Amino acid sequence: MILITGSTGLIGSAASEFYLSQNKKVLGIDNDLRSYFFGKKSSNRWKELLLKKHKKYIHFSIDIRNKNKIFEIFRKNRGQITSIIHTAAQPSHDWAAREPFVDFDVNANGTINLLEAFRIYCPESSFIFTSTNKVYGDRPNYLPLKEKKLRFEIDKKHSFYKKGINEKMSIDQTTHSIFGSSKLSADILVQEYGRYFNLKTATFRGGCLTGENHSGAELHGFLSFLVKSIVNKKKYSIFGYKGKQVRDNIHSYDVVTALNEFRKKPKKGGAVYNIGGGRLNSCSILEAINLIENISGIKSKYKVLKKNRIGDHIWWITDNTKFEKDYPKWKIKYSLEKSLKQMIKFELNRKKK
Repeated sequence: MILITGSTGLIGSAASEFYLSQNKKVLGIDNDLRSYFFGKKSSNRWKELLLKKHKKYIHFSIDIRNKNKIFEIFRKNRGQITSIIHTAAQPSHDWAAREPFVDFDVNANGTINLLEAFRIYCPESSFIFTSTNKVYGDRPNYLPLKEKKLRFEIDKKHSFYKKGINEKMSIDQTTHSIFGSSKLSADILVQEYGRYFNLKTATFRGGCLTGENHSGAELHGFLSFLVKSIVNKKKYSIFGYKGKQVRDNIHSYDVVTALNEFRKKPKKGGAVYNIGGGRLNSCSILEAINLIENISGIKSKYKVLKKNRIGDHIWWITDNTKFEKDYPKWKIKYSLEKSLKQMIKFELNRKKK
């Protein structure tokens, strides 16, 4: 039995579908808090309805901040839960600054509720946490970057970062954003439960996670929201850096298969992995716009704002070397172009309905 928090979100729903397709029982926890963060249009309720059609899916519309109800689920399923995949979160860099108490309660306190329930009721299982590259704060912005026509790029003289950023980058003395701080708190807690209590835990620090099932909003889900904006001929706002800020992009399916590799052969002691699309699946916002226009045949409408997001990354490409060394069977299946084609097709079909 797999317990998945945020089970209707991008990674949570992909994980739920993945394990249901393997005929495993899934306990899903999700109270659609996303609609509170980003409005009804970003609600994941439609994915909840789809998941409920599976006989082996059991849904709990419970807030992870509710310690008593979380403990009750674990207590009732003691001895049956083999893995916990914790994807539930307040995921927005910008939104967190509006309501920092809510952000911290969801991301940090919600995580320790789950970790304690895991430690008490199913310590032999594995605990997998989807963290974020924002735990590194704005440290990547101090790398030797060069401005090119459509993107910022690492100076070729610094070959150490040729593949991207690995787990050795410091998380200290940088501006993280409120969101990055709450996720870092959760990240460290997951590590500590692995180290201090000798449990099988892993934290995956994701780059830009994407896919056709992403309910993208302006404040979260850049690639999904960009596709929606262009397909629906809405104006898109780029926050700073001339639109040349770079992200690597990884499809939700590839994230889930990575999590599953750890689940099959978990390690004790608090593993930490950067996970992302890597250099081959990286693009600036301007490059992403060009790709979407070329694939869809639809002209974009966008404006570049001068103000940068506080603590935002100018350049982020993930170095997956550590994870690939530990789990050599894992390979990325979805290229950036393949992901975009699926996302555009999905949005065009939804537009017709």
